Amino acid sequence: MRILLACLFTWLLMAICNCLYAQNAASIQGKVSTENHVSADLATVILLAADSSILKSTVCDNNGIFKFNGIGPGKYLVLATKIGYNQALSGPYQVSTQSILNIALELVVSIPQLKEVSVTAKRPYVEVRPGKVVLNVQSSIIAEGNSAFEILRQAPGVHVKDAGGISIIGRQNALVTIDGKPTNLSADNLADFLQGMQSSTIQQIELITNPSAKYDAAGAGVINIITRKGINVGTNGTFSAGTGVGSFYKANAGLSFNNRTDKVNVFGSYAYAADNSYHSFTTDRRIDYNGLKSDYNADYYTTPKRYNNNFRLGTDYYLSPNNTLGVLIYGYVNNQDYVKRNSLKIANNGVLDSTITAGSKLTRSISNITYDINYNGVLDKAGKTLSADVLYNNIDRHSAEYITNDFYNAAGGVYRQPLLQQNLSPSSIANWVAKVDYVNPISKTSRIEAGIKYSRVKSDNDLIFGPLVNGQYQADPKFSNRFIYTEIINAGYVNYIGKVGKLNIEAGLRAEQTNAKGNSVTLQQEKDNNYFDLFPHAQLAYQYDDKNDFTLGFTRGIQRPSYTDINPFLYYVDLYDYRSGNPNLLPEYTNTLELSHTYNKTYITTLYALHTTGFYDFNNYVQNDISKVDVTTFTNFGTFSAYGLRLSAPVQFTNWWNAGFFLDAAYQRTKAYAANGDLNKGTQDINFSSLQNFTLSNTINAELSGKYESPTFYGIGQFKANYNVDAGISKQLFNKKATLKLAVTDIFNTHRDKAHSTYQNLNLTIVDKIETRIVRLNFTYRFGKTSVKSIKHQTANEDEQKRVGSSN
Repeated sequence: MRILLACLFTWLLMAICNCLYAQNAASIQGKVSTENHVSADLATVILLAADSSILKSTVCDNNGIFKFNGIGPGKYLVLATKIGYNQALSGPYQVSTQSILNIALELVVSIPQLKEVSVTAKRPYVEVRPGKVVLNVQSSIIAEGNSAFEILRQAPGVHVKDAGGISIIGRQNALVTIDGKPTNLSADNLADFLQGMQSSTIQQIELITNPSAKYDAAGAGVINIITRKGINVGTNGTFSAGTGVGSFYKANAGLSFNNRTDKVNVFGSYAYAADNSYHSFTTDRRIDYNGLKSDYNADYYTTPKRYNNNFRLGTDYYLSPNNTLGVLIYGYVNNQDYVKRNSLKIANNGVLDSTITAGSKLTRSISNITYDINYNGVLDKAGKTLSADVLYNNIDRHSAEYITNDFYNAAGGVYRQPLLQQNLSPSSIANWVAKVDYVNPISKTSRIEAGIKYSRVKSDNDLIFGPLVNGQYQADPKFSNRFIYTEIINAGYVNYIGKVGKLNIEAGLRAEQTNAKGNSVTLQQEKDNNYFDLFPHAQLAYQYDDKNDFTLGFTRGIQRPSYTDINPFLYYVDLYDYRSGNPNLLPEYTNTLELSHTYNKTYITTLYALHTTGFYDFNNYVQNDISKVDVTTFTNFGTFSAYGLRLSAPVQFTNWWNAGFFLDAAYQRTKAYAANGDLNKGTQDINFSSLQNFTLSNTINAELSGKYESPTFYGIGQFKANYNVDAGISKQLFNKKATLKLAVTDIFNTHRDKAHSTYQNLNLTIVDKIETRIVRLNFTYRFGKTSVKSIKHQTANEDEQKRVGSSN
């Protein structure tokens, strides 16, 4: 509580300082429109100094309005850009203290005779808007050299599970997309994918808490990762290389390039990362049964070595000025080696009875490749657009583990022969997706959007587990299993976007029909689960005056079980600990309501409420007191609700020091269905983070960030507080074409999950720790053209990116 009060006091003090500073600052505001006097919503506006260096940037709202606050006296240029239009450059303007400058800019189709404007500054790392947080990855020192998994773990308001689940609101898993396209990966495969995706290949990450009906209704919110892809005419690219050390070594290197002409845009990237780390996991179970108190204490430790190859290659061909055909291949190939050791100590009534140790070596290879053909076209002068996308994704995994179990009595002597076991788990996943989207502007201020989508996923998972008998490994029928899961989703949506006076309206409805079938080949058992759902979405944005804007949004989402969640067979951890899927597991549904207030286009306050039914997104431990065996599984446990307040406040202390402060304070309640017990527990969950930026000279910058989460209760576990501090410094070289960055994450090595559960017959304590304190040194060099001059063609991938932000 002292830490929380200190953080809140510091935040209040900084906000007061910022208000005092703002009293002496000027502002530049205005409107961007097209040549037919239509508001240029989502146009990018850049504030330039007289020497054409970039100072700030922002995005116009639905009315084409923009505003820059906290401007000091001087001369400024204003540049407006939007895909499909040429730039509009205005100024220079002389601004004095406390003045308010109003300007208007018009984007035209004809080619203006403007000089190129060199990009010499960067956007802030974190940009907060109603319903969305944008992480500009290339602007962060700390993010440099990290994987997408680590970047999300450090991001404000994001909760990342080591197994791969990621949430941005109320701990409910979010849908992860790449350039607006769903990854369709289970939690473990998603973790592998994100760990292999390096920061050098990422332009932005968008955290969307109120997604429109265009998006798949999967999860509570959307995390959209936008990959790097140049839009400038000519050839340009980036080379990066780095090294790091924690408890073990790290290394990474990457190359991204883009070559754009009037007819063709060719782009690609390749990133390699070698990561040797550790993961420790301890569980202490106390069992009180028939007067016997037993302790089963397991200490698990592994040193995974990962070698990740991430690649992307694509081309956009401009069939005409308004029609684009794109082809894209991307994915990763990972090789992993694990050395594991597990020690299980068994004690009865406080006296050590025996110890079982398990040592193993695991080798795993994963290939995940996606083939994508897409089209985007403008059909007429009114702005009707049509886009289509056909995608095929294939994942192949090969995994082989050989385990040696040794058995010792209390005195350390061997009481039985070692048990040797084989664990083979190859799997394959094939995913077909086809979708079509259509936009029809029905007036200058409104449009209708509609689309259909077909998705088919088939996974084939084979588990071969058993002991070594007479020199040959035998498949144990209790653990060996082949499971085939097929899921077909047919979806369609319609969305209306319009304006009435000061009120902007977005309302949509998405329909999804799901046909799922699980087939246990070993047991010759099939289970079908077919259902139809409607997912409404609405958002009302009201501009009360020049400084106050209000946004009200509602959305409904679904989280479907993955094939591993419903596979009924047991997965071996040790002789007293197993994992199992649940063939009767049903989807969970989440309804989210948000009310946001934006003051002066800067400070955002959001009230939200979230309610989930069929809640299952946590490990449910089922313990047999007689056999002492614990099985971890998923169950439709009950309902989960969260009621919270989010605050975002950027503060400009001086011309060399600015910061962002983010607070998410929620009251959460978990209530079990009657069949699962009588749990009905409420608790707080407070997340506070801050990012400090320091401009030490024209070429030297520094960052300091911290993140804190209060103790909270989730699922059936009470979690302790979690916090970490990161820092970094960068130096620009070679006329600002290169950057050298030094960063350290989790300086005090405090990030870990600690939880305790005493629900029903369970008395369990866990401590989960992965390697997080890492020092990284990275070098980046940008080559080719770095101007903002571009051509007016619009690619299919750019349309996907624009759609991500169209609902905010």
